[in-house]
Amino acid sequence: MKLDGKVVLITGGSRGIGRAVALAFASEGARVAVVSRNKDRCAEVATQISKSGGSALGIQADVASEADVARMVEQVKAKWQRVDILVNVAAVNLPYRAVTDLSLEEWNWIIGVNLTGTFLCCRAVLPLMIEQRSGKIINFSSLGGRVGAAGRTPYRSSKAAIINFTECLAAEVKEFNIDVNTICPGAVATDMLREITLGKMPAHAMPPEDVAAVAVFLASDESRAITGTAIDVLGPGNPLFGKATAFPR
Repeated sequence: MKLDGKVVLITGGSRGIGRAVALAFASEGARVAVVSRNKDRCAEVATQISKSGGSALGIQADVASEADVARMVEQVKAKWQRVDILVNVAAVNLPYRAVTDLSLEEWNWIIGVNLTGTFLCCRAVLPLMIEQRSGKIINFSSLGGRVGAAGRTPYRSSKAAIINFTECLAAEVKEFNIDVNTICPGAVATDMLREITLGKMPAHAMPPEDVAAVAVFLASDESRAITGTAIDVLGPGNPLFGKATAFPR
């Protein structure tokens, strides 16, 4: 098993990509802390892992809350005494919204969860990883972090910032044997995508399990030569195949 005995903390782990990552990591022998704002959904994923013979912990937390993030890490530390891998999947988005129609509250909500949440979670686990002199951090950006699109300003701005944040952090912590990378998925068949496109799921959307497989690789020892890198996982929606980079609205 590629992740046997590793302690993994996954935000946004109750549905979509995060859920697929949690299940994939557990299947590779990891002990998984599943974090979500939805208590019942993260408990359901943790129970599914446990019933399959794995070890899991469900934690209700809002990654945009400094206090919640601190409590989340303390719970993982209390159960397993360490954090080997952090996967920042938690994110929020909106349906098509022009900048002139975007409220400050909506802007702050998206930046707060997507970007500030990633920062808070990284900052909270780094003391443990530095003490261990090892660690893997996987942040989630998006194809939207590479290219802009009308009506997607707050989400794509947050995702572009995550790519640069990852590069900066990777440079800071390499001396401690901590690797930090970003995954940039294209269209993925998730509830979030259905919500922001008002049910108009792109035909080229890929299953979240395809993205989870890349996360397993980046979390494993096989990726030891990779840090500070953003990896595109675009599936059949790759613009090279002529697919549009903007989602339907």
